[in-house]
Amino acid sequence: MPRRFSYSRWDGTQKGFDLDADGLFDQLTDDLLYHGDVNAALRRLLQDGMRDRSGERVQGLREMLERLRQQRQERLDRHDLGGVYQEIADELNDIVDEERHAIEQATSAAERSGDERRTKAARDAAADRNFRLDMLPDDLAGKVRELSAYDFESADAQRRFEQLLDKLRQQLMQQMVDQMSSSMQNMSPADIARMKDMMAALNAMLEKRERGEDPGFEQFMEQFGDFFPENPQSLDELLEQMARRMAAMQAMLNSMTPEQRAQLQELSNQLLDDMDLRWQMDQLGRNLQSLFPQMGWGQQYEFEGSDPMGMAQAMQTMQELGDLDQLENLLRNATSPGALAEADMDRVRDLLGDDAARSLERLAELTRMLEEQGLIQQKEGRLELTPKGLRKIGSNALRDLYSKLAKDRFGQHQLDQQGQGHERTYETKAYEFGDPFNLDLQRTIRNALQRRAVLGTAAQTPVKLAPEDFEIERTEHVTRSSTVLMLDLSMSMPMRDNFLPAKKVAMALHSLITSQFPRDYMGLVGFSETAYALTPAQLPEVSWDFAYGTNMHHGFTLARKMLARQSGTTQIIMITDGEPTAHITPRGDVYFNYPPVQATVEATLREVVRCTRENIRINTFMLDADSGLRSFIEKLTSINRGRAFFTNHQTLGDYVLVDFIEHKRQQGRGRATRRAG
Repeated sequence: MPRRFSYSRWDGTQKGFDLDADGLFDQLTDDLLYHGDVNAALRRLLQDGMRDRSGERVQGLREMLERLRQQRQERLDRHDLGGVYQEIADELNDIVDEERHAIEQATSAAERSGDERRTKAARDAAADRNFRLDMLPDDLAGKVRELSAYDFESADAQRRFEQLLDKLRQQLMQQMVDQMSSSMQNMSPADIARMKDMMAALNAMLEKRERGEDPGFEQFMEQFGDFFPENPQSLDELLEQMARRMAAMQAMLNSMTPEQRAQLQELSNQLLDDMDLRWQMDQLGRNLQSLFPQMGWGQQYEFEGSDPMGMAQAMQTMQELGDLDQLENLLRNATSPGALAEADMDRVRDLLGDDAARSLERLAELTRMLEEQGLIQQKEGRLELTPKGLRKIGSNALRDLYSKLAKDRFGQHQLDQQGQGHERTYETKAYEFGDPFNLDLQRTIRNALQRRAVLGTAAQTPVKLAPEDFEIERTEHVTRSSTVLMLDLSMSMPMRDNFLPAKKVAMALHSLITSQFPRDYMGLVGFSETAYALTPAQLPEVSWDFAYGTNMHHGFTLARKMLARQSGTTQIIMITDGEPTAHITPRGDVYFNYPPVQATVEATLREVVRCTRENIRINTFMLDADSGLRSFIEKLTSINRGRAFFTNHQTLGDYVLVDFIEHKRQQGRGRATRRAG
């Protein structure tokens, strides 16, 4: 089915310029050129973020990690963990005060009755109750234990105390499940027994799975699904929910003082006095710790705020802190965009907001987008550039360099004469990609008419042409250029910020020649301590050499041998920032010395003489040239009659591309003049 599109007037609110593979690759180009590593370039892009085609900021991991740290510190600076006990203590004190008030009212009512026996009994009971209340322990667990055995005068105070115990049991049991279901709002003995059965069944499931048996998750959910209102769809999902809650409880205990921790443990034992229940809880806790060690079971936090938290709020805060820690760990250890897909985007949205979640989703898609466009591929566990990606880097580099040139200087960089540098043979041939587009109009139209006749279509005007109709004049290619680019890869290049501009020029020149002058030859030679030939596929990944030496002698030797196998005009383009400091001795060894010795200079110039004899022009582009390099290049150009350009990393691309295009134009003008004569 054909794709359908709709159009409307732009009002600034539409979304249509989101991140795409081409825009993403544009932002990766410089990093890929500098380091040559797709994986490293993507990691740096993940860290720093980017902007999409509409200018919208996509947050990087570094920015998200900083926000995570701020969120964590904000909670620690605001809250006080001691409120967990203060809330319980205040409630117990209110209950005791209400009980004392009820005792006083009962005594007063007995005294007003005039019945001495009733009055005496009321006073004795009041004295006994007040004595027991006066002797209540200071610690919460002891106070709860004594009040549990206390005979309340006030029915309201007793009801409040029982409600408090139920609330505390629920909060303590809440570490078992992600949310308390409605069936557990009032923890009766039967509810606790069923909770114990649930945990025993859960531990049994874990044992079955460890033995390789079917754990029976579906049957478990049928029996105990009401404990888990979030309706987990697998045993792993259920266990992760419970592990998060239990890890938060453990982190709260770890963050307390030893005295606070002992009180809470004793209070827990007091409220959950079923020995079998506690054993099942401990067993489940150990199982979950072994299954989810990354949950941060040993984590503790230093709360320095003044806002006291109750038990429920403390548990919620601990879970949020745990989620912040887990998200930070995921982001910090993400080595590729695909790893970010593991993040719970809903939780990210809750913790960091919609912008961060949207940015994380888009970052997670980077690898997939580039793979779908055929720009990168997985190879032996690593991401590598595809041939299409290599061409894209070259075209991006070429575009970036051309964008700095005055547009009216070269326009679209088309040559002035059609068929420049070619001699007609008065024969024609079918057009093939890369051929000069010297169209033979008569034969092309005839081909179109014949094609319509074969298809049984009557001839009519206008004549519609197809690519297979094109026929061009066959020419003799006499102005083919052969170029070898010599790229300095010594350590001084990155140290002076010259490496990236030089490599970008190499990629751009390769893209220019292969796209605009496909019949031309381009060779690549890298040189530092020694020289070596490079293929176009190696160029994006090439980096500087961790070796001392600038061996122009060896580089010229390799370039000369490469050009000896080519036809047409021949030239060497050398990009360097240093004078020759190394050469190959007659025995084949590498000799290095800085400052350069006379033997190195003479060996290099002898190779220049050989290039000159073979009609190879050497054009040198010097970056940050000092007096030594200037002196050597002056000697080189006086021998070879090539040209020398003194430039820097900001203007290097302009010089190289302008010189190359002018060289091609001069070839065309020279050939056209000979033809006219």
